Amino acid sequence: MSDLCPCCSTLSYADCCKPYHLGMAKPASPEILMRSRYSAYALHLIDYLIQTTHPASRKQYQKDEIEHWAKSNHWLKLEICMANQDKVEFKAYYLNAGTTYIHHENSTFKKEHGIWYYLKGSYFN
Repeated sequence: MSDLCPCCSTLSYADCCKPYHLGMAKPASPEILMRSRYSAYALHLIDYLIQTTHPASRKQYQKDEIEHWAKSNHWLKLEICMANQDKVEFKAYYLNAGTTYIHHENSTFKKEHGIWYYLKGSYFN
């Protein structure tokens, strides 16, 4: 049996996020895109994170900062709290310097030319 996907879908990586990461398929919904982006953080696939950020929002994110964030943490699990037409509320659990943290975000996605993109996020304290 293959290794489970980092996005916690219960599917193997090959049957879940890998086709998106390799450009063989496009996520069909914001939740699937969110899962593939979480897996990209866990696997340090920085180019995928940039490519799946909406072009209007990309200038807000620096490649080296995304890479540092992805690599300086050990990603533990993803919990989808809510998903609807263009929003996904999630909790990303990660370990940093021996302490477990939860990144709780409500993300907004936008579909353009048949492709879903991450547009922006608001964080819960």
